[in-house]
Amino acid sequence: MKNFTKIIALAVFALAAVGVARAEDNFAGKWKGQIESQIGLQKYTFDFKVDGTNVTGKAIGEREMGTNEVTLTEGSIGTSGITFVENLKFGDNEVRIVYTGKISGDEIKFHRKVGDVAEEDFTAKRVKADEAKADAPSEAKPAAATETNSPPAKP
Repeated sequence: MKNFTKIIALAVFALAAVGVARAEDNFAGKWKGQIESQIGLQKYTFDFKVDGTNVTGKAIGEREMGTNEVTLTEGSIGTSGITFVENLKFGDNEVRIVYTGKISGDEIKFHRKVGDVAEEDFTAKRVKADEAKADAPSEAKPAAATETNSPPAKP
């Protein structure tokens, strides 16, 4: 009976480790979401980096008052979900925004707590590789040589 219990415990541990590894693989990259908040519509682009169970990255927020870019801190990922903090400077005030989320395929269902002021739920969707390339600034390409059908010049 003791061996059976050990085998079950080992299997549960292995499945939990696989679950974290799969979440890590699925979570890294760019995600976009929109939040209807007290200050109007906010459009966010998150760029997550994952190292083990640690999550880092940046967020770019677009709102009527302008655009800002922040570094994400205190990030972690596990079988219970994703969590990270956005420290936003709003005027002369620092606002701590805590995010928690659950990933499901190409969507993350987020809940965010904006200091002691507000709470919102929203969904972020994965930015596909071809969409990310379309959003990237285009590089200058050399002009292609033009072909002509004129006969070669005579010597």
